[in-house]
Amino acid sequence: MPQSLAPVYLHIVFSTKDRKPFLESKETRQRVFDYLGGICHNHDCPPMEIGGVEDHTHILCRFGRTISIADLLMNLKRDSTKWIKAEFQELNQFSWQAGYGAFSVSPGHLDALRAYIRNQEEHHATVSFQDELRRLCAKYGATIDERYAWD
Repeated sequence: MPQSLAPVYLHIVFSTKDRKPFLESKETRQRVFDYLGGICHNHDCPPMEIGGVEDHTHILCRFGRTISIADLLMNLKRDSTKWIKAEFQELNQFSWQAGYGAFSVSPGHLDALRAYIRNQEEHHATVSFQDELRRLCAKYGATIDERYAWD
């Protein structure tokens, strides 16, 4: 087959360092999400939905064929951190947590996941980030070691 096909979709979740509410402003948050989307595009991982709340973000993207998950996350975090610190003087202490969750998503679940990401503010009115991550790990069959999950 002369053509390479790999329609793989990722749901990526990561928090600010120590879950500090660095992204309190909705305007700032949207600009950060837009910037993260640009990084995804630059690495041939087109974003489908990006959202979150003041202490964490969710990214749904089509995963590119030429980059590893670890390299995509390194670029997302490193490049956005530099940009955030340069763009927003009040966020000069900003950083992302060291870890992340990256889960494969079935094409049949994309619409529901997009809606879930769009409704993060409503969702987190009643559910903590920790409980959300525990639920996601259980859903996707990932084992979480809570000694290292909450940096």
